Amino acid sequence: MPNRKSIIWVYVVSVLFIALNAYYIANEKYVFSFIPLVLLVVLIAVFALEKLLLGIVLMVPLSLPLYELVPGLDFNMFLPTEPLLFGVLILFVFKMLLDGSFDKKILFHPISIAIFINILWIFVTSLTSSMPVVSIKFLVSRLWFVVGFYILAIQLFKNKKNIGRYFWLYTASLLIVVVYAFVRQSHYGFLDQEAANFAVNPLYNDHTAYAAALVMIIPVMIGLLFLKEYSYFQRIIAFIVLSILVIALIFSYTRAAWLSFIFAVFMFLIVVFKIKFRTLLIITGSTIIFVLLFWTQVYMKLEKNRQDSSSDFAEQIQSVSNISTDASNKERINRWSCAVRMFKERPIFGWGPGTYMFKYAPFQFSYERTIISTNSGDLGNAHSEYLGPLAESGVLGTITFLVVILMSIYYGMRVYRRTQVRSEKIIVLSVLLGLITYYVHGLLNNFLDTDKLSALFWGYTAIIVALDLGLAERNKELPEENVKIEKQE
Repeated sequence: MPNRKSIIWVYVVSVLFIALNAYYIANEKYVFSFIPLVLLVVLIAVFALEKLLLGIVLMVPLSLPLYELVPGLDFNMFLPTEPLLFGVLILFVFKMLLDGSFDKKILFHPISIAIFINILWIFVTSLTSSMPVVSIKFLVSRLWFVVGFYILAIQLFKNKKNIGRYFWLYTASLLIVVVYAFVRQSHYGFLDQEAANFAVNPLYNDHTAYAAALVMIIPVMIGLLFLKEYSYFQRIIAFIVLSILVIALIFSYTRAAWLSFIFAVFMFLIVVFKIKFRTLLIITGSTIIFVLLFWTQVYMKLEKNRQDSSSDFAEQIQSVSNISTDASNKERINRWSCAVRMFKERPIFGWGPGTYMFKYAPFQFSYERTIISTNSGDLGNAHSEYLGPLAESGVLGTITFLVVILMSIYYGMRVYRRTQVRSEKIIVLSVLLGLITYYVHGLLNNFLDTDKLSALFWGYTAIIVALDLGLAERNKELPEENVKIEKQE
């Protein structure tokens, strides 16, 4: 029990705080009003970190960019999620330095090692960056996304119930964004594609990021329909939510998201029908060789496509290959060309993480510029998760990121083939297909510098690692003969 002296001090400090806060409020200054909230968050972080992480996931779809609240700033971040993730990063570093009790199996998993190598190279190229401050900020933000949504999330997912909680919390908030977008689109008519472009502002940067989140969630939502652990009522809820998300995806008018979903379906069929990797590799290699051999004819065919973006689904898909008149496609080619030229000038270390938007303007050719071209990079970045790192961190920037992707696919498929738990098969295949949608989407856009897609990208990767570690732990407890049987099956 606290002694009398301690109680008196509590009352004295409380009275002084109330008096000081009242004074500042009277003068229209509200800084002190946030102190109790900050203290509450700190206490939750120290004593209930799992709840804080799940709370952050809930807030991600509804987070707002700082420049919406304070215009004219030279930097930006999403509130309140990124400051909270920064706090979680600091807490994690102190925890590692003070007691080092974190599960080493998480840190030494092959996917984790691949991610750390990628981050290490980002650190190296931040030191050689043409804009060190910008690059260090990029590095720190990547660290808080990886620590919060990957490293600590793996620990969180040791309890399998938290996988469902993580997913549903994000989805619940995303449904609010969907309703918000529907209401705004209804004022212009749902067939107005231009309305879809700004309907989700300022919650998402644009409709492409919003659609990327939708298409990452849809495979998981489909998977939930087949979980035996779900009751009939829960499956009805999941089906209703899935229907809403599919409708939202259609009315997002985002071609990259539609194509990435189609590709995920194709990958699902490959897994279900057990098409050998060698066969898939031969088909992929043959396609690439065919395109290279007949590139002139292919390019001429693409130039003849005059179908611009449209509210008609078939026409919208057809417009993907229009590199002649579609401004969006032509601008992507402009940005990609700039990234390649930047890479050629600095192939080893690049221009520095996060610097593309500040450095690409001089690399534009006049004949490649479009009506939406800009010198300030305010209409997007490199529009590629692969060419962006190539320009910013050199050849190793892209290679190390590709290794993370390949390792995630490999271990995702390994868990799917080895586990005998039906629910684990459904979950790992669902999140892997969700990740594949982003791997494909990353060819045309890049969103991993935001909390909106990082929460899903790193979270899904964390689920694969958590299930792989759980499978390895179970195999250790089984007799050796049973382990061999499980692996063969």
